[in-house]
Amino acid sequence: MNTAIRTFRGKTPVIGKKVFIDPTAVVIGDVVIGKDSSIWPMTVVRGDMNSIRIGERTSIQDGSILHITHASDYNPKGHALSIGSDVTVGHSATLHGCTIHDRVLIGIGAIVMDGAVVEEEVIVAAGCLVPPGKRLQKGFLYKGNPAKMVRPLTDQEVSFFSYSAANYVKLKDEYII
Repeated sequence: MNTAIRTFRGKTPVIGKKVFIDPTAVVIGDVVIGKDSSIWPMTVVRGDMNSIRIGERTSIQDGSILHITHASDYNPKGHALSIGSDVTVGHSATLHGCTIHDRVLIGIGAIVMDGAVVEEEVIVAAGCLVPPGKRLQKGFLYKGNPAKMVRPLTDQEVSFFSYSAANYVKLKDEYII
């Protein structure tokens, strides 16, 4: 029995083909993980009171925390967590009830809060704090606390999204074998 994958309130995580989940990671409840994605050591993906959706070829690196915002009188729908495809989430990042579109790099130790939206092809720098409800516009680098737009991405940085996703697909395949 894989205790890394746990049912909660009758909802069992749905794991796509060729997904790697490290035995020290925990994936709980209403979670869907797309094909060829990877969940690395000591990561928590806790879909206990709302849903978490992770796209294909997305890497959630060591020690990251993925959670949601529950529905309440203060926030009737809560905030689910949605992460697109070809996303690299750096070590010890926290994603809480936010939306991350395709081809994004979330830097080491970054925090993206409730209701925030990170459009496609964005780099969120290491240690950056994206406050609740903030929208990060496509094609830019953001850094700081709170997150501030720094500059447009270069062509090389944009091409890195696909490279990084493919690199982590190859690496997780070595762990699966």
